Amino acid sequence: MKLGWYINRLRSMEPAEIAHRVVEAARKRRSRGHHEGWERYAPGPLPSLPGLREAILKADAPMRAAIAEAAKGVIAGRFEALGRRWPEEAVRGYSKTLWRFDPVTGGQWPGPETYTYDIDFRHDGRRGDVKYVWEINRLQQLMPLAAQVALSGDAEALATAETIIASWYEANPPFRGVGWASGIEVALRAISLIFAASLIGEHLSGTGREKTGRILAASQFWLRRFPSLFSSANNHRIAELSGLYLIGVAQGAEPADVRAGLITETLKQILPDGAGAEQTPTYAAFSAEMALFCAFAARNAGRPFPPEFDERLAGFAEFIGWLGEGSTPALGDDDEGRVLTLVEHEDDYARSVAGSIAGWLGLPGPQPGDFRALVFGTPPHPAPRREGLRTFPDGGLSVWHGELAGRRARLTFDHGPLGYLSIAAHGHADALSLTLSLDGEPVLVDPGTYLYGSGGAWRRWFRSTPAHNTLNLEGESQSLMSGPFNWSEKATARLAESTAAPLRLRASHDGYRRRFGRMVEREVALEPGHVAVTDRLPGGPPLVAELVYQLAPGLTAIREGRAVTVSRASAPLLRLDFPTDAITMATGEERVDGGWVSPRFGEKVPATRLSWRGAVDEAGDVTLLTILPPSALDTHPTQT
Repeated sequence: MKLGWYINRLRSMEPAEIAHRVVEAARKRRSRGHHEGWERYAPGPLPSLPGLREAILKADAPMRAAIAEAAKGVIAGRFEALGRRWPEEAVRGYSKTLWRFDPVTGGQWPGPETYTYDIDFRHDGRRGDVKYVWEINRLQQLMPLAAQVALSGDAEALATAETIIASWYEANPPFRGVGWASGIEVALRAISLIFAASLIGEHLSGTGREKTGRILAASQFWLRRFPSLFSSANNHRIAELSGLYLIGVAQGAEPADVRAGLITETLKQILPDGAGAEQTPTYAAFSAEMALFCAFAARNAGRPFPPEFDERLAGFAEFIGWLGEGSTPALGDDDEGRVLTLVEHEDDYARSVAGSIAGWLGLPGPQPGDFRALVFGTPPHPAPRREGLRTFPDGGLSVWHGELAGRRARLTFDHGPLGYLSIAAHGHADALSLTLSLDGEPVLVDPGTYLYGSGGAWRRWFRSTPAHNTLNLEGESQSLMSGPFNWSEKATARLAESTAAPLRLRASHDGYRRRFGRMVEREVALEPGHVAVTDRLPGGPPLVAELVYQLAPGLTAIREGRAVTVSRASAPLLRLDFPTDAITMATGEERVDGGWVSPRFGEKVPATRLSWRGAVDEAGDVTLLTILPPSALDTHPTQT
């Protein structure tokens, strides 16, 4: 597997990247023994971001209570992330072994005895998924502690923050152990320390200030020495530049080259129409939040970013606004990365970031009133309800809002690229897939993410075409995987028609053309009484295809002939009429295609998967999605 991974990564690289990787490997060898140990990294000035303390001190009574409760949990040793709660006995006291502890396997990752680039976190699955051990190493638990100290002078919170900083420092000398193995982790940890130092730096002991300064100095060196470039320059690159930028501004010296790079990357990764280049709203929100925090620092330092930067962030907030009315649909990967946090699960992170952007720019938007909004502000008033069709041509997504049979509906149709850059690391093979919500509740959904490096067959399934609400041939994906974050072949989708009144969307993709000699076309049209979804395989004789509709958790389905009625709590919501009665239903069966949805990283729950198999040709086959009124009777429209 390791050799195959390297071969597939090389195939994704242009010559300039291969040359860069050779130089990078030499730098890694050079750093062994030359750049290790804290004594090499002299602490700089005590970091402090202008304006941050003033923002935190504006907290109202409910927010102060939320911060106090979060700080209390950190002091008690409560830590939960990625669908797992760390054992309190492993966290309480913040011993040096905590930073190597895996809460899933109960084992230990390599520590200071191991050079960080000798740790095979990609291919050695014996220790579990490295995401878990990295999560606690981000030190984001310092944020509620620091806010609590700033608001109340809480001595216990201050002492816990000192303990956490000292423990991490002693357990993770540069560049030893798993905590230094990835730039995005180095950057997010630096941001946590800057946040904390900005609020409580003057209250830390001399030793605490020195250790904070040395960690930041080593982080700054690391981030400049090992940048994520070329095919790796996705959200990781924005994180690295954000870490470098915030270190510089917090120490009173804005780095001009980092500023320019951050602006350039943000304009690349948030597309002109506001969608995220990585084809996932949550990763786009993660990049946008990092960019927003840097914009906060720049403005308060008297060096605001250019108008096009703010305009791109505003575009992202508008994109999420169209995906709204209920929770933002899960599209592509989501690993629950956050920048400013009280270290607690958030039900709709993208919406929160969009609200913070709107608050920062003084625009209408969602008003979550959370910790993030405390720093960036709350929109002056809610955004108006979206109506009709909005197509995002750069991101490749069409969103329709309207009333159907007395219910408020949101429909999304994916006709975008697989993902960003040559490896498209966080995209799913979901071209021409649909999602549907009714009255703000999900009905037809993307299956989610579940796991990364330790996912194996589950990782392959959750990003595959048969897991999504679209057509597949022979159970194969339209794009071919070559590792958990790479693709050897990528389908290209194209939007052919986008008409608002009446709604009609038509698109195609070429993912099966090489293997089956056929394009795939899908048309979505609003017709009297229902939405008609027509799938076609033009250019040859009929081929056996599978059409999939993944229901949200908590819904039930009853089949009658070639029709399936979907209900929530015994109330009918939707009727799907298939071309024939060759329908199968699976819910929570112990196989990857057995009906599963991942509501958050590390979790999967049973949810009915409907699939129809039959011959599809140029004429196409139609599935009718009939929205049932709240007073639905037993008689519903059927396909004719």
